Amino acid sequence: MSLAAIIFDIDGTLAETEELHRASFNLAFTDAGLPWHWDQQLYGRLLEVTGGKERLRHFIDSLPSNPLGAHPAAAIASLHAAKTTHYAGLVEHGALPLRPGFAALIEDARRAGIRLAIATTTSLPNVEALLRANFNERATTLFEVIAAGDSVTRKKPAPDIYLSVLAQMQLSACDCLAVEDSCNGLLSALAAGIATLVVRSNYTREQQFPGAALVVDDLEQARQRLDTGNLLTALQALHRRA
Repeated sequence: MSLAAIIFDIDGTLAETEELHRASFNLAFTDAGLPWHWDQQLYGRLLEVTGGKERLRHFIDSLPSNPLGAHPAAAIASLHAAKTTHYAGLVEHGALPLRPGFAALIEDARRAGIRLAIATTTSLPNVEALLRANFNERATTLFEVIAAGDSVTRKKPAPDIYLSVLAQMQLSACDCLAVEDSCNGLLSALAAGIATLVVRSNYTREQQFPGAALVVDDLEQARQRLDTGNLLTALQALHRRA
């Protein structure tokens, strides 16, 4: 079966976004007058929960008392919106390039007629900001499907986001290769039946990835491990082998 589509995760995969997300959460907390600061150690633990609003809810539920009053859902939504505004502003000012090799891979795949999609738990404005910052006016045409944020009820590691992409593209799981950086992302793709390349990120280097077609630290390592001169050829070979 030939490779028909590549489905990319965003956070940690296309770009090392998590430090910018962490900084944006902390800015939102300061704006709201909340005495919270998420350091790297705490944020690393919170990343076990997928989705920004869900991460906030999990953090608040861990506190000895609820500081958000009688309507925490509304307060969480407001905090998350403020965080998203900070994040988009930082990204659009050039604070977040793509990880090495991803821009070239996207261009090569398009030229080869391989369809592209995104399956992420981050919100759509975050995705759009990253794509605009790195692809300018072409950002809206590169990816056939962008499944993001609250487009499904159950987030990774549930397979729903990938199943949604497959349905929209009218493809079978065996036609596709997913590219992820985290255990939750891998579990989501595998549950949808999609072979998965894991490119570890700064926050996921210590995670385990059973079932991945290949686990690497960067795309150049994937090309070398698959012993091909071209990255896209390497991923096509990985897909055939998976």
